[in-house]
Amino acid sequence: MTWLLALLRSLAFYVLFYGGSALLVAASVVAVTARKAWLRTVVAKWGDWHLWCVRNLLGIEVVLDGTLPEGPVLIAVKHEAFFEAIDTPRLFTDPAVFAKQELFRIPGWGYSALVYGLIPVAREDGAKTLRAMLALAKQRVAEGRPLVIFPEGTRVKHGAAPPLQAGFAGLYKLLRLPVVPIAVNSGAAYHHVVKRPGRITYKVGEMIPAGLPRAEVEARVHAAINVLNE
Repeated sequence: MTWLLALLRSLAFYVLFYGGSALLVAASVVAVTARKAWLRTVVAKWGDWHLWCVRNLLGIEVVLDGTLPEGPVLIAVKHEAFFEAIDTPRLFTDPAVFAKQELFRIPGWGYSALVYGLIPVAREDGAKTLRAMLALAKQRVAEGRPLVIFPEGTRVKHGAAPPLQAGFAGLYKLLRLPVVPIAVNSGAAYHHVVKRPGRITYKVGEMIPAGLPRAEVEARVHAAINVLNE
């Protein structure tokens, strides 16, 4: 009976959240065409809609442990599910997120994401692409926006603690920003076709200063983003 209820909740979530998302993507395209300032409002509504669906349809409580940073800082977030990627615009103030290049090929969404200020990551396109990515990141920093990165590079199973992608340390060094690591345990409840009721916790780690040696910053970030792995 519990599994059947979870199935029904998940079906309702898929229909309502993704149906609403399609409407909001269309609204984002209109916003970009009419007045770009409206785009941030549409993106914020998307995050709020997702949270409402997670809480009321899936029965998942979302908890924040700690104080979120604001302004130009590099935020390194554990990545266990689509949950934290979708939740990012709601969680932070006007974030610029490093996102896989493939996502920008999604019709409508991709162009809106570029205008909003997301930063495409193409891992295999060489030094020219890296320079372009770094230039965009520095532009977002100059605008006073936080940069959000998923340093593991892709979603990982709850409890897994793979090494950070090499590009994270390079960005840290070149951007010369402090890092705020954030652990999240979304995989246990959210990363399933049939999602499970429960609790998702964000745990904000201690700010790590800029300018540390590569091995030290990687070790400190790796430890901090994995504190909820139990």
